[in-house]
Amino acid sequence: MPTALLSLPAPAEQAERLVAAGAHERAGLSATELRALAAGVPDDGLLVLAPSLLPAGALVELVSWRDRPVFVVVDLTDLDAFAPLEDAAPPADVYALSAPERGDGFRNCTPDESLPRIRAAGRTPLTVTEGLTWLLQCPDLLERNACTMTVGSRLRRADGSLDARTPALWISNGTGRDGPERRGTAKVGWCWAGNRHTWLGIASAAGRTPVT
Repeated sequence: MPTALLSLPAPAEQAERLVAAGAHERAGLSATELRALAAGVPDDGLLVLAPSLLPAGALVELVSWRDRPVFVVVDLTDLDAFAPLEDAAPPADVYALSAPERGDGFRNCTPDESLPRIRAAGRTPLTVTEGLTWLLQCPDLLERNACTMTVGSRLRRADGSLDARTPALWISNGTGRDGPERRGTAKVGWCWAGNRHTWLGIASAAGRTPVT
């Protein structure tokens, strides 16, 4: 399914899905508070709870895809250490992400190549938290041979340089350490920032707006 055909549920419905998953409790909010926040989200916006309230490692435990739990690959034990890049930083603990796109046009492009083009277009790369939230709301985000990277989240080393990995969301083939029982299951993995993949786009959005 092309990215353009992915439509977000209405904000009120998004809130109900988050409540049903238990996201509000993990984030320290009441269901009433989360529903009230959803009223401030525009129709083309995704209601996001920032990592300050709901880290990616906790959020992934709440997300299912095709009735199976999403999992994190075994060699991504430092998932929560991946922080938003400056232009992908949440403006508040709760915010609206506008007009997310899977980034199909960036397939077979490296994250290093794609980021300048995304920024030049006035858009911002998605973080792994935003990608997981979008997947919770729109399972059609992932298709076989049409998945996405969330390169707005990067791990910064002690010397200030960036770790070469970028988080990504795709469908397991059940090989290697994933195990055959996980074939066809959505996962959070990682890719090298300098590598190309014909089946991975680079997700981006028009912007972020605080919700109060």
